[in-house]
Amino acid sequence: MTAVQVVEDRRVCFDFEVDFSNGGGIQGQGFRLDIDGGEISDQALADYIVRDLRLLMVGEVRILNKQFIRERHKRKAKVATETVAETRQGGLIDLSHVVRDGEVVFPGLPAPRVTEHMSHEDSRDRYADGVSFQIGRVDMVANTGTSIDAPYHRYPGACDIADLPLASIADQDAVVVRLSGMQGRAITREALAATEVRGRAVLLDTSRALLWGAPEYVVDPPFLARDAAEFLRDEGALLVGIDAINIDDTGDPHRPAHSILLEAGIPIVENLARLDALPIEGFRFSATPMRIAGIGAFPVRAWARVLS
Repeated sequence: MTAVQVVEDRRVCFDFEVDFSNGGGIQGQGFRLDIDGGEISDQALADYIVRDLRLLMVGEVRILNKQFIRERHKRKAKVATETVAETRQGGLIDLSHVVRDGEVVFPGLPAPRVTEHMSHEDSRDRYADGVSFQIGRVDMVANTGTSIDAPYHRYPGACDIADLPLASIADQDAVVVRLSGMQGRAITREALAATEVRGRAVLLDTSRALLWGAPEYVVDPPFLARDAAEFLRDEGALLVGIDAINIDDTGDPHRPAHSILLEAGIPIVENLARLDALPIEGFRFSATPMRIAGIGAFPVRAWARVLS
């Protein structure tokens, strides 16, 4: 295992007050901004606020309570390198969790059973000296591990896993929405409104994947709110992925996110891993299942190809 340097991003947190020369003003509290290096002047922050909010007739800008923090960039983050060299090979980043025998992920669903139909030892009598084979057997529900939902998962008679077009699940232009540290559980429309999603796979990075395998992973996870699902549908997202156990609030029997996205033919990928290793954009996303008919969900090997 080769250790490599980890990207340590810096951000500035501050309050601001803006007075307009024709009367009135606006305020902001706890505003956070990506910065290069460790410092930025009050004047540079004031200029940024005016430019980014496209303000006119500005009289005065006051920067208050400025502090510098270590936090991943939210806009144009670099690729985060990792200590596990296998995670990134030739621009490829693995975004899948490992499925292990007996590991329960979703409460109420059976754990996967990984066994052998034929072991190397049992096969030796069938072949020449020194030749052996292993044939494994897996018994599991279709939503095990990192998995994809086709419309049939929600709607009878709709497109199943076998009928998913390759263009809808492989080599898609993609974007990450950084949501780590958000208040509350619901990912709302407002959290996505600044992101260009049309024609892209949209991956929601909540940092929930860090709890994978622990009991806390399934307790009060983040979820996509109805208005956010409608926004993604209306703005033309191709696929939506999340690093949590379910894209919906599991306490809501209406399942609005599944209903809205799958009705529009937008596949959903749940239980993604290592989204924090990706840049915000500049990569292609794939999540490909076995082409199996008559089923609405199935595990995938999900990965990203970072463009040079």
